[in-house]
Amino acid sequence: MTKMPKKFHDNVPELLADAGFGPDMIDALLELDGTMFLWHRASSKGEVPAKILAELGSSVEVGQFYAMTAIFRIQEGIGRDGAEPATIGLLAEEMNIDPSRASRVASDLIAKGLVRREAAQDDGRKSILVLTDAAVALFRSYKELKWAKVIEVYRDWNADDIATFSRLLGRYVGDMRRVLHGQD
Repeated sequence: MTKMPKKFHDNVPELLADAGFGPDMIDALLELDGTMFLWHRASSKGEVPAKILAELGSSVEVGQFYAMTAIFRIQEGIGRDGAEPATIGLLAEEMNIDPSRASRVASDLIAKGLVRREAAQDDGRKSILVLTDAAVALFRSYKELKWAKVIEVYRDWNADDIATFSRLLGRYVGDMRRVLHGQD
């Protein structure tokens, strides 16, 4: 059970009751909110990638790793309208940082041999960012260690629990996107 300070949920039980939720649902929603808060905090602080990168003995910082994953998402079109070559501008947009910061992060990754600049095929004046073989190898090692951790987490779960958790979390994420952004 996730115990949050009472003031964390000031007035929330009343809002939920006014919306028609009963006491059991209110308790469950407050519990879920506390758990989601703790997961979001750990996620936004980069605790999982920091731990995995440290165990791998990598000198890559969490922010740099996030930039590498942003470049990958841009190149593969993950969470975007389509795949396209990564540029400093797109990296800044994907990471929600200003272009000068994105340029510095890219330069750090280039210095580490994880990213290289190339001329865009459609416009030689434009530079694109490309992940190197070293970056791909780091992603592979990261993925293997991450999945080893995931296996530990779910080792004692049965298939129905995993399927239910996946379905409900997917439903939650989809409904939040719909409510916040009008997206499905």
